[in-house]
Amino acid sequence: MIELSIYTTLGCHLCAQLEALVATLANQEVRLHHIEISDDDALVEQYGTRIPVLVDANGVELDRGFDVARLSHWLSERGWLDEAALAALTTPPEQAPPVGVHQRNGRRFLG
Repeated sequence: MIELSIYTTLGCHLCAQLEALVATLANQEVRLHHIEISDDDALVEQYGTRIPVLVDANGVELDRGFDVARLSHWLSERGWLDEAALAALTTPPEQAPPVGVHQRNGRRFLG
């Protein structure tokens, strides 16, 4: 199990986005310890403009972890990246023609 801390605050939509990405991209179960910065002036000063900040057990921090490339690199450095999940997340879907489309005289029509 991966144990991480996340510096966050109530209503942080980027924090929620990061949590979802971590759960998706990690190759094992993740346990997040939430650290609420609004309860401590020093934490607000240090992390107020940087949240969400993800921290591993060694104290190594990741700012802006909601960026897929940054998070996947950080997880990969630790051996925690699920490569298949990353590929599924970053590979664009195949372009299939819309269902019910037909072509007549060089023009496309929806059926």
